[in-house]
Amino acid sequence: MPQRITVLDGGTGRELLRMGAPFRQPEWSAWALMEAPVFVSRVHEAFIVAGADVITTNSYAIVPFHIGAERFERDGLRLAALAGRLGRESADAGSRHVQVAGSLPPICGSYRAEWFDPVFARPILATLVEGLRPFVDHWQAETLSSIEEAELVREVIGRDAKPLWLSFTLRDDEEAASLEPRLRSGQRAFDAAVAAARLGAQAVLFNCSQPEVMGGAVSLARQWVSEHPESASLRIGVYANAFALVRRQAQVNSELNEIRGDLTPAGYLAWVNDWINRGADIVGGCCGIGPEHIRAIRESIGQR
Repeated sequence: MPQRITVLDGGTGRELLRMGAPFRQPEWSAWALMEAPVFVSRVHEAFIVAGADVITTNSYAIVPFHIGAERFERDGLRLAALAGRLGRESADAGSRHVQVAGSLPPICGSYRAEWFDPVFARPILATLVEGLRPFVDHWQAETLSSIEEAELVREVIGRDAKPLWLSFTLRDDEEAASLEPRLRSGQRAFDAAVAAARLGAQAVLFNCSQPEVMGGAVSLARQWVSEHPESASLRIGVYANAFALVRRQAQVNSELNEIRGDLTPAGYLAWVNDWINRGADIVGGCCGIGPEHIRAIRESIGQR
């Protein structure tokens, strides 16, 4: 049977900025949600028109790190519910079926596995889950730097019937190209796939890293799945970013990272085709990947 490919959306934050939405640091994409949520709906709609099968709630920056502890305590639940509702309304307004992924971010900071504190993160994650739950089709825990972050997500959502997708960010610094694919924690990408199956995830994905490091992780994940028939249903996905090389100790969204000039829609599509050929069946984009990239992916898949 032909391989069924699911197309994700792209990066919300950069698209908000490009559309002229209210945007500032440290709130990042949450600022538009607070000040002008109509722009969030416009971004969702742009990705749907481009051909995305899944749109992601604009909840990534609804954490104390971005909006402050006091504001999160006061408004976190309301903002999460608003992000969920905007996603649901946009998905349901179209002429075809579009799913809504509930974005669950790394609570203690992106790219920095050493900052993870489950005691601190647990109630924040629970607030996001409570606000998003009525509106989403599946949970998408993304940009996870460690397996421990994924384990906490499973603990917090518990026996929720909605499918869980676990997406890990990979090392993509100067040394990474010569190493076996690893999470930013140093844990092997292979072990992340094993953990995703153990935690009952429907899919394991790799996101918010440069395209160059993604293919090896896909191959390792597909190898493990092929060797374990009991996990044959585990899907594999990729949505890379368009950042120039990020410093090893950098933290995503702490500043506006430079966007690469070579990752045009055609340039990014070449990587996407490689990931599909290696066994990925979920593809899309992260930071810096816009509707024009998603349209190119959709059109290419339509020709397969």
